[in-house]
Amino acid sequence: MDDISLASLFSILFLLLLLSAFFSSSETSMMALNRYRLRHLANDGHRPAILANRLLKHPDKLLGLILFGNNLVNIAAASIATIIGLRLMGEPGIAVATAVLTVVILIFAEVAPKTIAAMYPERIAFPAAYILTPLGRLLQPVLWIINHLANLLLKPFGLARKSGDDSLSREELRSVVLEAGGMIPLRHQRMLINILDLEKVTVDEIMVPRNEVIGIDINDSPQEIFELLTHCQHTRLPVFRDNIDDIVGMLHVRRIPRILHDKDEFSIEELTAITRDPYFVPLGTPLHTQLMNFQRQKYRLGLVVDEYGVIQGLVTLEDILEEIVGEFTTDMQTYNQDIHPQDDGTVVIDGAVTLRDINRHLHWNLPTDGPNTLNGLILEHLEAIPEPGTTLRLDDFTFEIMQVADNAVKTVRVNWLGEHDDSEDYD
Repeated sequence: MDDISLASLFSILFLLLLLSAFFSSSETSMMALNRYRLRHLANDGHRPAILANRLLKHPDKLLGLILFGNNLVNIAAASIATIIGLRLMGEPGIAVATAVLTVVILIFAEVAPKTIAAMYPERIAFPAAYILTPLGRLLQPVLWIINHLANLLLKPFGLARKSGDDSLSREELRSVVLEAGGMIPLRHQRMLINILDLEKVTVDEIMVPRNEVIGIDINDSPQEIFELLTHCQHTRLPVFRDNIDDIVGMLHVRRIPRILHDKDEFSIEELTAITRDPYFVPLGTPLHTQLMNFQRQKYRLGLVVDEYGVIQGLVTLEDILEEIVGEFTTDMQTYNQDIHPQDDGTVVIDGAVTLRDINRHLHWNLPTDGPNTLNGLILEHLEAIPEPGTTLRLDDFTFEIMQVADNAVKTVRVNWLGEHDDSEDYD
């Protein structure tokens, strides 16, 4: 070393500091990469992403390589700095060189490079992958020994490396969607969240209750049936005798022209002949399961039955799709008949409306983990059939019973005491 000039020693020291900065920034940038974006780029054939993804498949080997290189150049830099200190100041120069080198490495080879790498991980990690890949192959025997010894030391403590599963749970995936920010439009975020929530919702929460099901009673006259078909807004109707429990089948309205005669009359036999066998759905079936069942069975409508086989309601494919994308029909007439916003800020609501529909249309947060309808929610808390004029307070809501009939709350005036947040207006 005595034959090497000070200028050469400073040049070597500067080069070692650059290498230290490279290894420090490589470590931070590799660990800060978005793994899902990285896999997407790798699948698209992006060469740097392929190399980086390959390195990150074995993080212990990658960290071993980076730390080996970083410590090697730092120790070499310390040795060179010691020689320079001795040359310039003698023995006191050793302490001075140590202090100065510590500050220089900390600022220029650790903090600054890692900060930049954390801010721009892809700009640092992708070029670094071209260097780390061949360097890892070159030092593979040394790294194998280092990793093997490290695992042996960790094994007695139960910390030996295990093959991890980096797949996301449903809640973790929900967090990823919500944290996407402006990368995913707000409405698309809501759709993705709704898809994840399909597992939590069952068919009885979105079904049309049996008392609201519109169908054809074959005991009615042909003229009455034709009048119903003329004014009905639905394309599929259940056909039954007297009541829906005596179901005959399901009728698609487009098949009606086949049996119409010159006088717009048809026989009951012809009507029942063009019906299709009903499709039954067990009460409590999760929506994601029923969506697949509809697809597999090639049905678009099912009758929901309880454990005794009694029909409780009707669920359609469109109902499930609306849970994902929101309302996509234009039947505002039905909506206006059930929910009436008032000038004073209150809302008059039909008691048979489901809580999920109310929350969706008015962007409220009524509890949906119990009864399905507004009538059920009120009866659950009052534990009795209320008289008109009764007022109930639940959290930020007050409910004034306006009309009661047939042992059920028919009409309710609801006042929400909370503050509306326009950012939740997804529909």
